[in-house]
Amino acid sequence: MDREDQKDLIDTVVTAAGINPKEIRFPKSDVLAEVFSFVVNTETPIDALLAEKYPYFLPLLEQIKDVHARYEKRKKSTNSMDFDDLLEKTLRMLKEHPEIAAFYRRQFQFILVDEYQDTNKIQADFIDTLAAEHRNVMVVGDDAQSIYSWRGANFKNILAFPQRYPNTQVFKIELNYRSVPDILRVANAAIKANVQQFRKELSATRPTNSVRPAVVGLNDGSEQALFVAQRILELRDEGVELSEIAVLYRAHYHAIELQLELSRRGIPYVITSGVRFFEQAHVKDVTSFIRFIANPRDEVAFKRMVRLLPGIGGKSADNLWRAWDSKLTEHGEITSWSERLLAMAVGAKSKKMWVQLAHTLDEIAPGGQPNPPSEMITSIVEAVYDDYAKANFTNYELRREDLNQLAAFARQFKDVHEFLSQLALISNIDAEPALDQTADNEAVNLSSVHQAKGLEYHTVFVIWLTDGMFPSSRSLETRDTIEEERRLFYVAITRAKDELYLTFPHMRLNAGYGDMFQRPSRFLSEIPKGLIEDWQVRRK
Repeated sequence: MDREDQKDLIDTVVTAAGINPKEIRFPKSDVLAEVFSFVVNTETPIDALLAEKYPYFLPLLEQIKDVHARYEKRKKSTNSMDFDDLLEKTLRMLKEHPEIAAFYRRQFQFILVDEYQDTNKIQADFIDTLAAEHRNVMVVGDDAQSIYSWRGANFKNILAFPQRYPNTQVFKIELNYRSVPDILRVANAAIKANVQQFRKELSATRPTNSVRPAVVGLNDGSEQALFVAQRILELRDEGVELSEIAVLYRAHYHAIELQLELSRRGIPYVITSGVRFFEQAHVKDVTSFIRFIANPRDEVAFKRMVRLLPGIGGKSADNLWRAWDSKLTEHGEITSWSERLLAMAVGAKSKKMWVQLAHTLDEIAPGGQPNPPSEMITSIVEAVYDDYAKANFTNYELRREDLNQLAAFARQFKDVHEFLSQLALISNIDAEPALDQTADNEAVNLSSVHQAKGLEYHTVFVIWLTDGMFPSSRSLETRDTIEEERRLFYVAITRAKDELYLTFPHMRLNAGYGDMFQRPSRFLSEIPKGLIEDWQVRRK
Protein backbone atom coordinates (compact mmCIF):
# COMPACT_ATOMS: atom_id res chain seq x y z
CA MET A 1 0.00 0.00 0.00
CA ASP A 2 1.14 3.58 -0.65
CA ARG A 3 1.55 6.32 1.94
CA GLU A 4 -2.06 7.53 1.67
CA ASP A 5 -3.39 3.99 2.18
CA GLN A 6 -1.05 3.64 5.15
CA LYS A 7 -2.38 6.85 6.73
CA ASP A 8 -5.99 5.74 6.16
CA LEU A 9 -5.28 2.40 7.84
CA ILE A 10 -3.63 4.10 10.81
CA ASP A 11 -6.65 6.41 11.18
CA THR A 12 -8.86 3.32 11.19
CA VAL A 13 -6.94 1.58 13.95
CA VAL A 14 -6.75 4.79 16.02
CA THR A 15 -10.55 4.91 15.96
CA ALA A 16 -10.77 1.19 16.73
CA ALA A 17 -8.54 1.78 19.78
CA GLY A 18 -11.15 4.17 21.14
CA ILE A 19 -8.97 7.27 20.71
CA ASN A 20 -10.62 10.48 19.58
CA PRO A 21 -7.93 12.85 18.20
CA LYS A 22 -10.47 15.66 18.36
CA GLU A 23 -10.59 15.38 22.15
CA ILE A 24 -6.88 14.88 22.85
CA ARG A 25 -3.80 16.01 20.93
CA PHE A 26 -2.97 12.52 19.65
CA PRO A 27 -0.36 12.26 16.86
CA LYS A 28 -1.85 12.45 13.37
CA SER A 29 -1.50 9.49 11.02
CA ASP A 30 1.50 10.82 9.10
CA VAL A 31 3.36 11.44 12.37
CA LEU A 32 2.56 7.90 13.55
CA ALA A 33 3.65 6.52 10.17
CA GLU A 34 7.00 8.27 10.64
CA VAL A 35 7.39 6.82 14.13
CA PHE A 36 6.52 3.28 13.01
CA SER A 37 8.91 3.54 10.03
CA PHE A 38 11.79 4.67 12.24
CA VAL A 39 11.15 1.76 14.61
CA VAL A 40 11.47 -0.70 11.72
CA ASN A 41 14.43 0.82 9.92
CA THR A 42 16.60 1.42 12.96
CA GLU A 43 15.40 -1.61 14.95
CA THR A 44 14.78 0.73 17.91
CA PRO A 45 12.07 -0.10 20.51
CA ILE A 46 9.20 2.34 20.35
CA ASP A 47 9.65 3.58 23.92
CA ALA A 48 13.34 4.34 23.33
CA LEU A 49 12.49 6.09 20.07
CA LEU A 50 9.89 8.34 21.70
CA ALA A 51 12.30 9.21 24.52
CA GLU A 52 14.97 10.22 22.00
CA LYS A 53 13.02 11.90 19.18
CA TYR A 54 9.48 12.60 20.43
CA PRO A 55 9.67 13.07 24.23
CA TYR A 56 6.46 15.09 24.21
CA PHE A 57 4.57 11.91 23.20
CA LEU A 58 5.85 9.83 26.15
CA PRO A 59 2.63 10.39 28.17
CA LEU A 60 0.83 8.66 25.26
CA LEU A 61 3.31 5.74 25.07
CA GLU A 62 0.87 2.95 25.94
CA GLN A 63 -1.76 4.24 23.51
CA ILE A 64 0.80 4.56 20.71
CA LYS A 65 2.04 1.02 21.41
CA ASP A 66 -1.54 -0.21 21.25
CA VAL A 67 -2.13 1.55 17.91
CA HIS A 68 1.13 0.09 16.55
CA ALA A 69 0.13 -3.44 17.55
CA ARG A 70 -3.34 -3.01 16.04
CA TYR A 71 -1.80 -1.59 12.86
CA GLU A 72 0.48 -4.63 12.47
CA LYS A 73 -2.45 -7.01 13.05
CA ARG A 74 -4.68 -5.18 10.58
CA LYS A 75 -2.01 -5.31 7.87
CA LYS A 76 -1.65 -9.05 8.38
CA SER A 77 -5.40 -9.70 8.34
CA THR A 78 -5.82 -7.79 5.08
CA ASN A 79 -2.69 -9.22 3.38
CA SER A 80 -1.22 -5.72 3.14
CA MET A 81 2.32 -4.42 3.45
CA ASP A 82 3.68 -0.91 3.69
CA PHE A 83 6.98 0.18 2.18
CA ASP A 84 9.03 -0.68 5.29
CA ASP A 85 7.60 -4.22 5.29
CA LEU A 86 9.23 -4.85 1.92
CA LEU A 87 12.61 -4.78 3.68
CA GLU A 88 11.71 -6.03 7.14
CA LYS A 89 9.61 -8.99 5.99
CA THR A 90 12.13 -9.97 3.32
CA LEU A 91 14.96 -9.92 5.85
CA ARG A 92 12.93 -12.00 8.29
CA MET A 93 12.12 -14.51 5.53
CA LEU A 94 15.82 -14.93 4.70
CA LYS A 95 16.73 -15.44 8.35
CA GLU A 96 13.90 -17.83 9.22
CA HIS A 97 13.95 -19.94 6.03
CA PRO A 98 17.48 -21.12 5.18
CA GLU A 99 16.38 -22.83 1.96
CA ILE A 100 14.97 -19.55 0.58
CA ALA A 101 18.09 -17.67 1.66
CA ALA A 102 20.28 -20.26 -0.08
CA PHE A 103 18.31 -19.85 -3.33
CA TYR A 104 18.74 -16.07 -3.43
CA ARG A 105 22.38 -16.24 -2.41
CA ARG A 106 22.96 -18.36 -5.51
CA GLN A 107 20.99 -15.85 -7.59
CA PHE A 108 23.00 -12.83 -6.41
CA GLN A 109 26.63 -13.87 -6.16
CA PHE A 110 27.99 -10.34 -6.63
CA ILE A 111 26.36 -7.40 -4.85
CA LEU A 112 27.02 -3.70 -5.50
CA VAL A 113 25.59 -1.00 -3.22
CA ASP A 114 25.84 2.70 -4.06
CA GLU A 115 25.63 5.57 -1.50
CA TYR A 116 26.38 3.03 1.22
CA GLN A 117 27.07 5.73 3.81
CA ASP A 118 23.31 6.47 3.82
CA THR A 119 22.10 2.93 4.60
CA ASN A 120 20.22 2.20 7.81
CA LYS A 121 20.64 -0.84 10.05
CA ILE A 122 18.00 -3.02 8.41
CA GLN A 123 19.41 -2.34 4.92
CA ALA A 124 22.91 -3.28 6.04
CA ASP A 125 21.59 -6.43 7.72
CA PHE A 126 19.77 -7.36 4.51
CA ILE A 127 22.96 -7.06 2.42
CA ASP A 128 25.02 -9.00 4.98
CA THR A 129 22.41 -11.79 5.10
CA LEU A 130 22.24 -12.04 1.32
CA ALA A 131 26.05 -12.16 1.07
CA ALA A 132 26.63 -14.48 4.04
CA GLU A 133 28.14 -17.30 1.94
CA HIS A 134 29.91 -15.83 -1.08
CA ARG A 135 30.98 -12.55 0.64
CA ASN A 136 31.27 -10.81 -2.73
CA VAL A 137 30.15 -7.30 -1.83
CA MET A 138 31.27 -3.98 -3.25
CA VAL A 139 30.02 -0.79 -1.62
CA VAL A 140 30.54 2.75 -2.88
CA GLY A 141 30.19 5.74 -0.61
CA ASP A 142 31.82 8.64 1.16
CA ASP A 143 31.69 8.49 4.95
CA ALA A 144 32.47 12.23 5.02
CA GLN A 145 29.09 12.87 3.39
CA SER A 146 26.92 10.80 5.75
CA ILE A 147 24.43 13.44 6.96
CA TYR A 148 21.08 11.66 7.32
CA SER A 149 21.03 10.12 10.80
CA TRP A 150 17.81 12.04 11.49
CA ARG A 151 16.02 9.72 9.08
CA GLY A 152 17.71 6.53 10.27
CA ALA A 153 20.95 6.36 8.27
CA ASN A 154 23.91 4.93 10.18
CA PHE A 155 27.34 5.97 8.89
CA LYS A 156 28.95 3.27 11.04
CA ASN A 157 27.76 0.74 8.45
CA ILE A 158 30.47 1.95 6.08
CA LEU A 159 33.12 2.52 8.78
CA ALA A 160 32.68 -1.01 10.16
CA PHE A 161 32.56 -2.65 6.72
CA PRO A 162 36.24 -3.78 6.81
CA GLN A 163 35.61 -5.42 10.20
CA ARG A 164 32.56 -7.28 8.94
CA TYR A 165 34.41 -8.28 5.77
CA PRO A 166 38.06 -8.81 6.85
CA ASN A 167 39.36 -9.30 3.30
CA THR A 168 38.06 -5.89 2.20
CA GLN A 169 40.16 -3.77 -0.13
CA VAL A 170 39.62 -0.03 0.31
CA PHE A 171 40.07 2.24 -2.74
CA LYS A 172 40.14 5.96 -1.97
CA ILE A 173 39.07 8.27 -4.79
CA GLU A 174 40.83 11.48 -3.83
CA LEU A 175 41.08 13.22 -7.20
CA ASN A 176 38.44 15.96 -7.42
CA TYR A 177 37.31 17.35 -10.78
CA ARG A 178 34.88 19.95 -9.38
CA SER A 179 36.61 22.48 -7.16
CA VAL A 180 39.69 24.68 -7.36
CA PRO A 181 42.61 23.74 -5.06
CA ASP A 182 41.95 26.57 -2.57
CA ILE A 183 38.44 25.27 -1.82
CA LEU A 184 39.63 21.67 -1.48
CA ARG A 185 42.29 22.68 1.02
CA VAL A 186 39.56 24.28 3.14
CA ALA A 187 37.41 21.14 2.80
CA ASN A 188 40.29 18.88 3.87
CA ALA A 189 40.92 21.07 6.92
CA ALA A 190 37.20 21.22 7.78
CA ILE A 191 36.78 17.44 8.11
CA LYS A 192 40.18 16.75 9.70
CA ALA A 193 38.95 17.02 13.31
CA ASN A 194 36.52 14.10 12.92
CA VAL A 195 37.82 11.02 14.72
CA GLN A 196 35.46 8.52 13.08
CA GLN A 197 36.37 8.53 9.39
CA PHE A 198 38.39 7.05 6.57
CA ARG A 199 41.00 9.76 6.23
CA LYS A 200 41.33 11.20 2.74
CA GLU A 201 43.14 14.14 1.15
CA LEU A 202 41.29 15.62 -1.81
CA SER A 203 43.44 17.06 -4.59
CA ALA A 204 42.30 19.10 -7.59
CA THR A 205 42.62 18.61 -11.33
CA ARG A 206 41.82 22.30 -11.90
CA PRO A 207 44.24 25.21 -11.54
CA THR A 208 43.86 27.74 -8.74
CA ASN A 209 42.03 31.02 -9.33
CA SER A 210 42.48 34.55 -8.05
CA VAL A 211 39.61 34.54 -5.52
CA ARG A 212 40.48 32.74 -2.30
CA PRO A 213 37.81 31.39 0.08
CA ALA A 214 36.73 34.13 2.47
CA VAL A 215 35.39 34.32 6.00
CA VAL A 216 33.15 37.34 6.53
CA GLY A 217 32.07 38.55 9.96
CA LEU A 218 28.99 40.79 9.96
CA ASN A 219 27.18 42.76 12.63
CA ASP A 220 23.86 40.89 12.51
CA GLY A 221 21.55 38.85 10.28
CA SER A 222 20.36 41.91 8.35
CA GLU A 223 23.90 43.00 7.54
CA GLN A 224 24.71 39.44 6.51
CA ALA A 225 21.79 39.57 4.08
CA LEU A 226 22.98 42.93 2.72
CA PHE A 227 26.48 41.55 2.12
CA VAL A 228 25.27 38.39 0.37
CA ALA A 229 22.82 40.31 -1.84
CA GLN A 230 25.45 42.90 -2.79
CA ARG A 231 28.06 40.27 -3.60
CA ILE A 232 25.51 38.38 -5.74
CA LEU A 233 24.93 41.53 -7.81
CA GLU A 234 28.69 42.00 -8.20
CA LEU A 235 29.10 38.40 -9.33
CA ARG A 236 26.32 38.84 -11.86
CA ASP A 237 28.10 41.94 -13.22
CA GLU A 238 31.28 39.83 -13.46
CA GLY A 239 29.46 37.38 -15.72
CA VAL A 240 28.44 34.68 -13.25
CA GLU A 241 24.87 33.50 -13.92
CA LEU A 242 22.51 33.72 -10.95
CA SER A 243 21.65 30.04 -11.35
CA GLU A 244 25.33 29.27 -10.69
CA ILE A 245 25.15 30.89 -7.25
CA ALA A 246 23.90 29.11 -4.11
CA VAL A 247 23.32 30.24 -0.54
CA LEU A 248 23.41 27.30 1.85
CA TYR A 249 22.26 27.14 5.46
CA ARG A 250 21.77 24.66 8.28
CA ALA A 251 18.06 25.34 8.85
CA HIS A 252 15.33 26.92 6.76
CA TYR A 253 14.71 29.84 9.12
CA HIS A 254 18.29 31.03 8.70
CA ALA A 255 17.27 32.57 5.37
CA ILE A 256 14.51 34.92 6.61
CA GLU A 257 16.46 38.18 6.32
CA LEU A 258 18.07 37.07 3.06
CA GLN A 259 14.75 36.27 1.39
CA LEU A 260 13.49 39.73 2.33
CA GLU A 261 16.63 41.47 1.07
CA LEU A 262 16.69 39.60 -2.24
CA SER A 263 13.01 40.42 -2.76
CA ARG A 264 13.58 44.12 -2.03
CA ARG A 265 16.38 44.26 -4.59
CA GLY A 266 14.50 42.36 -7.27
CA ILE A 267 17.00 39.49 -7.27
CA PRO A 268 15.14 36.32 -8.29
CA TYR A 269 15.67 33.23 -6.16
CA VAL A 270 14.37 29.70 -5.83
CA ILE A 271 14.07 27.65 -2.67
CA THR A 272 15.58 24.23 -3.26
CA SER A 273 14.72 23.08 0.25
CA GLY A 274 11.01 23.85 0.22
CA VAL A 275 8.57 26.75 0.02
CA ARG A 276 9.50 30.31 0.89
CA PHE A 277 9.64 31.02 4.57
CA PHE A 278 6.48 33.09 4.87
CA GLU A 279 4.51 30.63 2.72
CA GLN A 280 5.06 27.69 5.06
CA ALA A 281 1.94 26.31 6.73
CA HIS A 282 3.05 26.86 10.32
CA VAL A 283 4.11 30.45 9.63
CA LYS A 284 0.80 31.22 7.91
CA ASP A 285 -1.10 29.53 10.75
CA VAL A 286 0.47 31.74 13.40
CA THR A 287 0.27 34.95 11.39
CA SER A 288 -3.45 34.29 10.79
CA PHE A 289 -4.07 35.20 14.45
CA ILE A 290 -2.27 38.51 13.96
CA ARG A 291 -4.09 39.24 10.71
CA PHE A 292 -7.42 38.63 12.42
CA ILE A 293 -6.54 40.93 15.33
CA ALA A 294 -5.51 43.66 12.89
CA ASN A 295 -8.62 43.17 10.76
CA PRO A 296 -11.59 41.36 12.40
CA ARG A 297 -13.23 41.20 8.96
CA ASP A 298 -10.46 39.01 7.50
CA GLU A 299 -12.51 35.90 6.72
CA VAL A 300 -9.55 33.86 5.44
CA ALA A 301 -7.52 34.54 8.59
CA PHE A 302 -10.47 33.75 10.88
CA LYS A 303 -11.20 30.41 9.20
CA ARG A 304 -7.53 29.37 9.15
CA MET A 305 -7.24 30.22 12.85
CA VAL A 306 -10.36 28.37 14.06
CA ARG A 307 -9.67 25.27 11.96
CA LEU A 308 -6.59 24.68 14.07
CA LEU A 309 -8.90 23.78 16.95
CA PRO A 310 -10.06 20.18 17.50
CA GLY A 311 -13.54 19.42 16.19
CA ILE A 312 -13.70 22.36 13.76
CA GLY A 313 -13.66 21.57 10.06
CA GLY A 314 -14.61 23.49 6.95
CA LYS A 315 -18.37 23.53 7.54
CA SER A 316 -18.03 24.51 11.20
CA ALA A 317 -15.62 27.29 10.26
CA ASP A 318 -18.13 28.64 7.72
CA ASN A 319 -20.90 28.67 10.35
CA LEU A 320 -18.69 30.35 12.92
CA TRP A 321 -17.64 33.01 10.44
CA ARG A 322 -21.24 33.86 9.58
CA ALA A 323 -22.04 34.14 13.28
CA TRP A 324 -19.02 36.37 13.89
CA ASP A 325 -19.54 38.56 10.82
CA SER A 326 -23.21 39.18 11.60
CA LYS A 327 -22.34 40.64 15.02
CA LEU A 328 -19.44 42.89 13.98
CA THR A 329 -21.37 45.97 12.82
CA GLU A 330 -24.01 46.07 15.50
CA HIS A 331 -21.52 45.81 18.37
CA GLY A 332 -18.98 48.35 17.12
CA GLU A 333 -15.38 48.45 18.35
CA ILE A 334 -13.96 45.31 19.99
CA THR A 335 -12.70 45.80 23.55
CA SER A 336 -12.99 42.18 24.70
CA TRP A 337 -12.39 39.27 22.35
CA SER A 338 -13.52 36.68 24.90
CA GLU A 339 -16.79 38.49 25.48
CA ARG A 340 -17.59 38.25 21.77
CA LEU A 341 -16.25 34.75 21.11
CA LEU A 342 -17.62 33.03 24.19
CA ALA A 343 -21.11 34.20 23.26
CA MET A 344 -20.90 32.07 20.11
CA ALA A 345 -22.07 28.46 20.05
CA VAL A 346 -19.42 25.78 19.41
CA GLY A 347 -19.51 22.00 19.68
CA ALA A 348 -18.66 20.23 22.93
CA LYS A 349 -15.44 18.79 21.44
CA SER A 350 -14.19 22.29 20.63
CA LYS A 351 -15.40 24.12 23.75
CA LYS A 352 -12.21 23.84 25.83
CA MET A 353 -9.90 25.07 23.07
CA TRP A 354 -12.43 27.73 22.01
CA VAL A 355 -12.19 29.21 25.49
CA GLN A 356 -8.39 29.02 25.24
CA LEU A 357 -8.50 30.81 21.87
CA ALA A 358 -10.68 33.59 23.30
CA HIS A 359 -8.35 34.17 26.23
CA THR A 360 -5.30 34.07 23.95
CA LEU A 361 -6.77 36.82 21.75
CA ASP A 362 -7.42 38.89 24.89
CA GLU A 363 -3.81 38.30 25.91
CA ILE A 364 -2.28 39.39 22.60
CA ALA A 365 -4.64 42.36 22.13
CA PRO A 366 -5.86 43.47 25.56
CA GLY A 367 -8.78 45.89 25.32
CA GLY A 368 -8.66 45.40 21.56
CA GLN A 369 -5.19 47.00 21.30
CA PRO A 370 -2.54 44.71 19.73
CA ASN A 371 0.69 44.00 21.59
CA PRO A 372 4.00 44.27 19.68
CA PRO A 373 4.14 41.56 16.95
CA SER A 374 6.99 39.60 18.56
CA GLU A 375 5.12 39.29 21.85
CA MET A 376 1.98 38.22 20.00
CA ILE A 377 3.79 35.44 18.17
CA THR A 378 5.32 34.08 21.37
CA SER A 379 1.93 34.07 23.15
CA ILE A 380 0.14 32.38 20.23
CA VAL A 381 2.72 29.60 20.01
CA GLU A 382 2.86 28.91 23.74
CA ALA A 383 -0.89 29.11 24.38
CA VAL A 384 -2.39 27.43 21.31
CA TYR A 385 -0.09 26.42 18.50
CA ASP A 386 2.64 24.38 20.17
CA ASP A 387 0.39 21.43 21.03
CA TYR A 388 -1.13 21.54 17.55
CA ALA A 389 2.31 21.46 15.91
CA LYS A 390 3.48 18.50 18.02
CA ALA A 391 0.49 16.42 16.96
CA ASN A 392 0.49 17.39 13.29
CA PHE A 393 4.08 17.73 12.06
CA THR A 394 6.76 15.05 11.85
CA ASN A 395 9.44 17.78 12.00
CA TYR A 396 7.96 19.66 14.95
CA GLU A 397 11.30 20.81 16.38
CA LEU A 398 12.37 22.41 13.09
CA ARG A 399 9.03 24.21 12.77
CA ARG A 400 9.25 25.42 16.36
CA GLU A 401 12.68 26.87 15.55
CA ASP A 402 11.11 28.65 12.57
CA LEU A 403 8.47 30.21 14.82
CA ASN A 404 11.04 31.25 17.42
CA GLN A 405 12.98 32.97 14.67
CA LEU A 406 9.78 34.58 13.31
CA ALA A 407 9.23 36.09 16.76
CA ALA A 408 12.84 37.32 16.81
CA PHE A 409 12.49 38.80 13.31
CA ALA A 410 9.25 40.57 14.32
CA ARG A 411 11.07 42.47 17.07
CA GLN A 412 12.09 45.13 14.55
CA PHE A 413 8.40 46.03 14.10
CA LYS A 414 6.65 47.77 17.01
CA ASP A 415 3.32 48.06 15.22
CA VAL A 416 1.26 45.12 13.99
CA HIS A 417 0.18 46.94 10.83
CA GLU A 418 3.79 47.70 9.91
CA PHE A 419 4.67 44.02 10.40
CA LEU A 420 1.77 42.81 8.24
CA SER A 421 2.45 45.45 5.59
CA GLN A 422 6.02 44.18 5.29
CA LEU A 423 4.82 40.60 4.90
CA ALA A 424 2.25 41.66 2.31
CA LEU A 425 4.90 43.57 0.40
CA ILE A 426 7.21 40.58 0.29
CA SER A 427 4.38 38.25 -0.75
CA ASN A 428 3.43 40.63 -3.55
CA ILE A 429 7.05 40.86 -4.73
CA ASP A 430 7.27 37.07 -4.69
CA ALA A 431 4.15 36.83 -6.82
CA GLU A 432 5.50 39.16 -9.54
CA PRO A 433 8.32 38.37 -11.98
CA ALA A 434 11.56 39.85 -10.68
CA LEU A 435 12.71 42.95 -12.57
CA ASP A 436 16.10 41.51 -13.45
CA GLN A 437 14.88 38.04 -14.37
CA THR A 438 15.79 37.23 -17.97
CA ALA A 439 15.18 33.50 -18.06
CA ASP A 440 13.07 31.00 -16.19
CA ASN A 441 16.12 29.39 -14.61
CA GLU A 442 18.02 32.63 -13.95
CA ALA A 443 17.66 32.70 -10.18
CA VAL A 444 19.86 32.35 -7.12
CA ASN A 445 19.53 29.02 -5.31
CA LEU A 446 18.65 29.08 -1.60
CA SER A 447 18.93 25.67 0.02
CA SER A 448 19.55 23.75 3.18
CA VAL A 449 22.83 21.86 3.00
CA HIS A 450 20.96 18.55 3.17
CA GLN A 451 19.05 19.38 -0.01
CA ALA A 452 22.17 20.60 -1.80
CA LYS A 453 24.07 17.31 -1.44
CA GLY A 454 25.14 16.09 -4.89
CA LEU A 455 24.81 19.55 -6.49
CA GLU A 456 27.51 22.03 -7.50
CA TYR A 457 27.71 25.79 -8.10
CA HIS A 458 30.24 28.34 -9.31
CA THR A 459 29.86 30.31 -6.07
CA VAL A 460 28.61 29.17 -2.67
CA PHE A 461 27.76 31.26 0.39
CA VAL A 462 27.42 29.34 3.67
CA ILE A 463 25.60 31.61 6.13
CA TRP A 464 24.93 31.73 9.88
CA LEU A 465 28.17 29.96 10.78
CA THR A 466 27.80 30.52 14.52
CA ASP A 467 27.76 28.02 17.37
CA GLY A 468 24.15 27.06 18.01
CA MET A 469 23.14 27.73 14.42
CA PHE A 470 25.78 25.77 12.47
CA PRO A 471 26.53 23.52 14.29
CA SER A 472 22.98 23.45 15.62
CA SER A 473 22.38 23.73 19.35
CA ARG A 474 20.89 20.21 19.44
CA SER A 475 24.12 18.70 18.11
CA LEU A 476 26.49 19.95 20.81
CA GLU A 477 25.84 17.18 23.34
CA THR A 478 27.68 14.16 21.89
CA ARG A 479 30.69 13.45 19.72
CA ASP A 480 28.60 11.57 17.16
CA THR A 481 26.23 14.50 16.59
CA ILE A 482 28.96 17.13 16.41
CA GLU A 483 30.88 14.97 13.94
CA GLU A 484 27.79 14.71 11.74
CA GLU A 485 27.47 18.51 11.83
CA ARG A 486 31.11 18.73 10.74
CA ARG A 487 30.37 16.36 7.86
CA LEU A 488 27.47 18.64 6.93
CA PHE A 489 29.84 21.61 6.89
CA TYR A 490 32.19 19.60 4.65
CA VAL A 491 29.33 18.88 2.24
CA ALA A 492 28.47 22.60 2.11
CA ILE A 493 32.07 23.57 1.27
CA THR A 494 32.45 20.93 -1.43
CA ARG A 495 29.43 22.24 -3.37
CA ALA A 496 31.57 25.21 -4.47
CA LYS A 497 33.56 25.07 -7.70
CA ASP A 498 35.20 28.50 -7.92
CA GLU A 499 34.28 30.84 -5.05
CA LEU A 500 33.38 30.22 -1.40
CA TYR A 501 32.16 32.68 1.23
CA LEU A 502 31.67 31.65 4.88
CA THR A 503 29.68 34.25 6.81
CA PHE A 504 28.72 34.72 10.44
CA PRO A 505 26.87 37.53 12.28
CA HIS A 506 28.22 38.71 15.64
CA MET A 507 24.72 39.43 16.97
CA ARG A 508 21.37 37.69 16.66
CA LEU A 509 17.91 39.06 17.32
CA ASN A 510 16.30 37.29 20.25
CA ALA A 511 12.57 36.64 20.62
CA GLY A 512 12.78 38.25 24.06
CA TYR A 513 14.41 41.58 24.86
CA GLY A 514 17.95 42.36 23.80
CA ASP A 515 20.26 40.78 21.26
CA MET A 516 22.33 37.63 21.66
CA PHE A 517 26.08 37.71 21.10
CA GLN A 518 27.10 34.92 18.70
CA ARG A 519 30.33 32.97 18.79
CA PRO A 520 31.75 32.17 15.34
CA SER A 521 31.25 28.50 14.54
CA ARG A 522 33.86 26.21 16.07
CA PHE A 523 34.28 24.80 12.57
CA LEU A 524 35.77 28.10 11.38
CA SER A 525 38.46 28.02 14.06
CA GLU A 526 39.51 24.56 12.80
CA ILE A 527 40.51 25.99 9.41
CA PRO A 528 44.10 27.34 9.37
CA LYS A 529 44.20 31.10 8.83
CA GLY A 530 46.49 30.75 5.85
CA LEU A 531 43.80 28.95 3.83
CA ILE A 532 41.16 31.68 3.99
CA GLU A 533 40.94 35.44 3.67
CA ASP A 534 39.35 37.49 6.44
CA TRP A 535 37.07 40.03 4.79
CA GLN A 536 36.18 43.20 6.66
CA VAL A 537 32.93 44.85 5.56
CA ARG A 538 32.88 48.61 5.71
CA ARG A 539 29.83 49.99 7.45
CA LYS A 540 28.56 53.26 6.02
